Amino acid sequence: MTPPRCPRTLAVLGRWLLGTGLVSWRYLWETTPLHRGGECRGDETDLPPPLPPAALDSRVQRAQDGCGPLFHRLFRVRITEADIGPGRLIEWVCRDFKRFVPSEVVDIHTGELRDQGLDVGDELLVEMPGPWNGPVKVVHRDVDCLHLVTLRGHMEAGQVHFRAREEDGLLVFEIELWACPGSRLVHLLYSHLRLAKEIQLNMWVRFCLAAAAMSGGRPADGVHIHTRWLESPEGTSVRPPSPAGKDSSGGAPAQEAPPAGRLGQPGASGDHRRRDST
Repeated sequence: MTPPRCPRTLAVLGRWLLGTGLVSWRYLWETTPLHRGGECRGDETDLPPPLPPAALDSRVQRAQDGCGPLFHRLFRVRITEADIGPGRLIEWVCRDFKRFVPSEVVDIHTGELRDQGLDVGDELLVEMPGPWNGPVKVVHRDVDCLHLVTLRGHMEAGQVHFRAREEDGLLVFEIELWACPGSRLVHLLYSHLRLAKEIQLNMWVRFCLAAAAMSGGRPADGVHIHTRWLESPEGTSVRPPSPAGKDSSGGAPAQEAPPAGRLGQPGASGDHRRRDST
C-alpha cells in the first residue's frame, strides 16, 4: 500500500516545512544589508548569452522553453579582507557546491566528480522546497567562472553564471541569472504570488554570504540585487548560436553576450565575461 518513495517524499516535505520556517526566521532577522535595486523593464541587452552547440540536447531547458517573462537578475557581494583570490573561490564552488547553499531547505546531489570538482558535462540535482527539483548541467568552466544551464524538470528555464574577480582591492563574487518560469504554475508562484521568487532570492543571497565567509573575508557593503525583465521570450531573439556559426564547443571563442551594465555599475564589464568557449 505504501509507495516505495514515501520515506523520501516525507523527508522532502519535512525539510520543506521546517526549513522554510527556519529560513524565513533568518531572513527576517538578517543583519546583512540587502540592496534591492527594484525591478524595471529590460531591453535586448538582457537576453541570455549563447550556449555552446555541443551543450544542447533534448534535456536542456532554454529560456524560450519556459513560460512567462524572462528575468535577468544579478546578485553581487564585494568582499573585504579575503584570504584567497577569485580563482581559488570559484575552485571551491566547483569542488564543494553544497557548502554554499542553505542546507535547511536545499540539498545537492551530484554523480562521481573528478578531482577538480564540477566540470563541463557534469550534472547536479538541486532538491528544493515544493514539488520541484532543480536539475542543471555545467556547460562551461573557467578559472574564474562557472556556467550552468537548466534541464527538463527544473522550476526555471535558463542559465546561471557564478564568477569572481578582483576590483579596487576587493574580491567581488557575482551570480547572474537569465531565466523564465518553467511552467504555468511556477509562473503564478514566481511572477504573481512572488513566493518562488523570494525563495530564489534567499538562496542566492545566502550563497553570496557563504562565498564571503569561505574566502575568509566579510561583505564590504552587503549584497546588491538587480532585476530586469522582458516579455515572454517567444517574441524575442533568445536563441543559441547556430551550429553553422563561428561559435563552437571545440575551443573557438563564443559570441560576446550583450552587456549587462545596466544591472549595476560594477560586474558587467566585458573583461570578466568570457563566454562558453569550451
